Amino acid sequence: MRAVVIPGFGADPELADLPAPEPGRDEILVRIHAAGMNPFDWKVAEGALRGVVEHPFPIVMGSDGAGVVEAVGADVEAFRPGDRVYGQFMKVALGRGSYAELTVAPADGKLALVPEGLAFTTAAALPTASVTAYQAIQAARLGPGRTVLVNGASGGVGQSAVQFAADTGARVLATAPPDLADHLRTLGADEIVDFTQGPTAEQVLAAHPDGIDAVLDLVSKPGEADALVALLRPGGVAISTNGALDPEAMAAQELRGVNFFSNATPEDLATLAGLAAAGRLLVRIDAEVPLAEAPAAIARARAGHARGKTVFVP
Repeated sequence: MRAVVIPGFGADPELADLPAPEPGRDEILVRIHAAGMNPFDWKVAEGALRGVVEHPFPIVMGSDGAGVVEAVGADVEAFRPGDRVYGQFMKVALGRGSYAELTVAPADGKLALVPEGLAFTTAAALPTASVTAYQAIQAARLGPGRTVLVNGASGGVGQSAVQFAADTGARVLATAPPDLADHLRTLGADEIVDFTQGPTAEQVLAAHPDGIDAVLDLVSKPGEADALVALLRPGGVAISTNGALDPEAMAAQELRGVNFFSNATPEDLATLAGLAAAGRLLVRIDAEVPLAEAPAAIARARAGHARGKTVFVP
């Protein structure tokens, strides 16, 4: 089978021919119809999990995927051949990933069924980005009358977060370049903060001198979030997906800080698939790229700003 692999830490991804995997007793074999690209996929290649798990190179890249079950292990009852499934397939310690024609996953893992009305390409874009957005907005505890800033709204996580935040009744401020402003408004953003025109925090403070209630920060690295935290009113909350916050220091200011890490569950995956199938969660697919061209697409993504999701198709 064809797969996109990393041969070692820091090495460029490459297309390879590998033996087709076989499912164990509690596993399923899935023929991948679409694989979603996420920044964490290439961070693994850079060594994000070095020292945490074994890396049996070459490792198949990719976490998110959607496809059809081809075979199931002897102990599997939850799925059967022919089922449309999607979820997260990355198992670095076993060399497995979703950028492949075939992959194996535990039947009790991070998987859910794909509704018949939902395209595989859309399903493959959901597991990491939309689950992160869904769970982060839940952690923010928003509601009517609250104002939230989504910093990094132009990417896959941010676009889903804008929708989930708007669904709570909160007023949504979204950072974006001018070419995405109209799109984000259609997703539910009430105000667009054009980060190309000056510092985000300064623009938000000028428009909201009394402060705001919440920040979902998808951009700042440790040491870079202080200006956004300073926007919060007492009792406010900041959620960071990059570990940028000091929760103890924020607590001393009567603020809540959460360095957030998502955990895709079958239940949340099923919920998001249902929302997407019903048209209540919109996912912008920037490009559908043949698997053979994935290494070049990954290189382009590492160098630029996302405008949506890239999906690889075998």
